[in-house]
Amino acid sequence: MATPLGNLSPDLFLEEYWQKKPCLVRQAFAKFKPLLSGDDLAGLACEEMAESRLISGSFEAADWEIRHGPFFEADFSSLPEENWTLLVQDVEKHYAPLQALMQQFNFIPDWRLDDLMISYAARGGSVGPHVDQYDVFLLQAEGRRCWQISRQFEPDLLDDCALNVLRSFTPEQEWVLEPGDMLYLPPNIAHHGVALDPGMTWSIGSRAPSAADLLQGLGEWFAFADDDGGRFSDPELKPALRAGEIDQDALQNLRKFMLKQISDAGNLDTFLASFMSRFRLAHEPVSPPETINSGAVRTALANGEVLLRNPWTRLNWIETGMGACLFAAGQAYDCVSWFAQALCENNPVRLEPDKLDQALLETLTALINKGHFLFAPAD
Repeated sequence: MATPLGNLSPDLFLEEYWQKKPCLVRQAFAKFKPLLSGDDLAGLACEEMAESRLISGSFEAADWEIRHGPFFEADFSSLPEENWTLLVQDVEKHYAPLQALMQQFNFIPDWRLDDLMISYAARGGSVGPHVDQYDVFLLQAEGRRCWQISRQFEPDLLDDCALNVLRSFTPEQEWVLEPGDMLYLPPNIAHHGVALDPGMTWSIGSRAPSAADLLQGLGEWFAFADDDGGRFSDPELKPALRAGEIDQDALQNLRKFMLKQISDAGNLDTFLASFMSRFRLAHEPVSPPETINSGAVRTALANGEVLLRNPWTRLNWIETGMGACLFAAGQAYDCVSWFAQALCENNPVRLEPDKLDQALLETLTALINKGHFLFAPAD
């Protein structure tokens, strides 16, 4: 399958650029025609479910202002001609045709990709020089935008500013992107994009949990687990020399106890896969008003109906000693590899009912009743 990497193969891109250095791809999407207009984006920003922001100001004037949606039409009609940007998150989840764009980046595993954020900027529009902690592909969809980057920067941020804007910024490299051009930026690169014309930038971002995210999630995992891992014990305790001290033997035993819980590979793998299927999940799927039974599921599949994934559902899977485990929004479902792969890598999903034993059929039924999939007629 073709990728938006120009002459670079996915292997070469990942080896030489991923999380290492920027990569500019001219005409990554040749003759690109955006499926959404600026007016469409403004309309989406007026919806309750959409996460949106309006940012105005400039780096030179340091007069930044941020407002959060949902917005009203009057909010846009009163905007000036310059120096503002509208940003909307998770656009591919609100507008299904854009999911095909995300699939162009499937050389990155799904669990590492996040969402499609679209920004519409008036001339001079910007969000200021800043640093992201994640990888991002910046696709110019409409108009021109000047990008400046720097590896060397002072991390000081502007005081009394709702945005994480760097106080000072001296660019080391600069490019002007036109429609179809794409710039990849790894984490911790200071960058500043300014619209030269009114237009849109589409940002395909990645997900990267912090150590704090993982440790907090691990604590919650153990807190709500059916088996809490037992309780610390010290049958070889010796009389205390200093009652208020936690001596080195006790500290070592406590460390061993904690590490034993974490080092259980099966438990840890299950936690990690579960965590990544719900990490940065803006909305959880909602169960349908009426449930369906496994017999009706088998009948629908036999009639050629396909399964459409809820755009807010995050799926991933891991191999286990007994087969595979599928994860949807944090919940685990035991299954087999081909079944998990079919659900994770296809949308719509076509399944032959004769290949589903009763256990897999019940798993599929549970996923449908949780709101992760729905049936639709085949094209």
